Amino acid sequence: MKKIKRLLIVGGVAGGASCAARARRLSEAARIIIFERGPYVSFANCGLPYYVGNVIEKEDELLVADPELFRNRFNIDVRTQHNVRRIFPGQREVEIEALSTGRIYREPYDALVLSPGSEPLRPDIKGLGLEGLFSVETIPDTRKIIAWLRRKAVRRAVIVGGGFIGLEMAENLSKLGIKLCIVEMQRQVMPNMDPEMAAFVQNHLEEKQISLYLGSPVVEFSRDRGDKLRILLASGKSLTADMVILALGVRPRTELARTAGLTIGETGGIQVDEKMQTSDKNIWAVGDAVEIKNFLTARPNVVPLAGPANRQGRIAADVIMGLDRHTHVFRGTQATAVCGVLGLTIASTGLTEKILKDPSLKGPDFTYEKIYLHPNQHAGYYPDAKTITLKLIFSKKDGKILGAQAVGLAGVAKRIDVISMAIQKNATVFDLEEAELCYAPQYGSAKDPVNLAGMIAANVLRGHVSVGHWEDLPVADPMILDVRDADEFEKQRLRGAVNIPLNDLRSRVSELPVDREIWTYCKVGQRSYYGSRILAQSGLKVKNISGGILMHGAVKKSKPPA
Repeated sequence: MKKIKRLLIVGGVAGGASCAARARRLSEAARIIIFERGPYVSFANCGLPYYVGNVIEKEDELLVADPELFRNRFNIDVRTQHNVRRIFPGQREVEIEALSTGRIYREPYDALVLSPGSEPLRPDIKGLGLEGLFSVETIPDTRKIIAWLRRKAVRRAVIVGGGFIGLEMAENLSKLGIKLCIVEMQRQVMPNMDPEMAAFVQNHLEEKQISLYLGSPVVEFSRDRGDKLRILLASGKSLTADMVILALGVRPRTELARTAGLTIGETGGIQVDEKMQTSDKNIWAVGDAVEIKNFLTARPNVVPLAGPANRQGRIAADVIMGLDRHTHVFRGTQATAVCGVLGLTIASTGLTEKILKDPSLKGPDFTYEKIYLHPNQHAGYYPDAKTITLKLIFSKKDGKILGAQAVGLAGVAKRIDVISMAIQKNATVFDLEEAELCYAPQYGSAKDPVNLAGMIAANVLRGHVSVGHWEDLPVADPMILDVRDADEFEKQRLRGAVNIPLNDLRSRVSELPVDREIWTYCKVGQRSYYGSRILAQSGLKVKNISGGILMHGAVKKSKPPA
């Protein structure tokens, strides 16, 4: 181990706390000090919405560790309410202000780790400082929200931002009986997902009586009659509420790094190498504030997630303490994430189609295909089976898995976790096809949704089926063949579609044109796949519309108005 005498860490939440604890396990000799400008260290900021919603009943349950635990168990000096004001790289010193007393002093370091985290975005909106507007970043923030809820008897709230925090706050405020509106400047909630997958989330929110105002940002907050707030949107629509939750996203906190002359990357995060080292050889940085590479594209990005932050903190400690071998590097992130809202789980990993369509994407050949499926989360014959809607994106060239997104009431996170690990191992859809996963009727099926996704994608690559997509239908102008039963067709038919039930298809092949492409569909895509195989082997040109009619409404809803 290196003889690091003094390790200073700026920021004591996920990345900083993880780094400190790992460093102590590697060296009993080092003096380790954490400076945290807030009142708490190592608190569960991901749990804050659930404390507001009283799912987490006691504030103390949010505290993963406190200064006393760090001192007694790890011999680590934690100084809360201490703000690191400036770094002096030449002298290897930092300047600190003790916020409770105003005392300013310096501390020397052999190694310095920056884990300042991120800060909420604050766009230039008129009235942003009005009373009744809240962020959800710290425990004191939640105290203010809870106090307001109790004092004002809140009946209506507006949440500005439809990402992770916005949806989690929607769930928790809804459970308190508050009528909600979500305002999102993008044309979809969950902007990190592809729009047709986000459409399922939007349908769920609307079913839960949550109003959505999409594609129109807030331009002004003002005081309405009494204690009410008025929220004016760019569309001209005006909303009123008893309180507003601002969940507009975050940006890296980099002012300390900037003033120290450290290199800031093109995405606005502190630039680090694979060992989390900054442009200064004695300074490392981890967590929300750093710019890291995407595992698949090698493009720089900023990913404010706790999992990567903890791993980065551990790697920084390893390198600082001398475990500087090939294995002690951060290999990048694929932004694996999950969110729950009122019973619905939303999860994703890897690249989205939006990213793959970005003309600035360079590097490997990202020619891709996608498939949709709607399997049950466990055996259909076992009670309470729930549908998962899964999108898998893969390379046309070799079947390498590029990304996946899923929504559903149960079993979603498990499948995305499996696919996430497959991506990390550079696996292909053929590997998913052969994946050996747990099976019992209450947990899954003999053909798990992960296996089914691999099988469908593998069929495409092997040429056993050609897939079509609803958004391509107007350009392709094929004959549309619905292979559902007649009663299903009568209940929900598409304009211009011809209905020949699957069970009658073999005897009626002669009715179909030989000089025009045929696109088949059913409810989820399985029966129409069978139908496409019948027609292809009869010499007809045929594509199966991936995901069936369940995807038709989602794709239609995700398209901007003409």
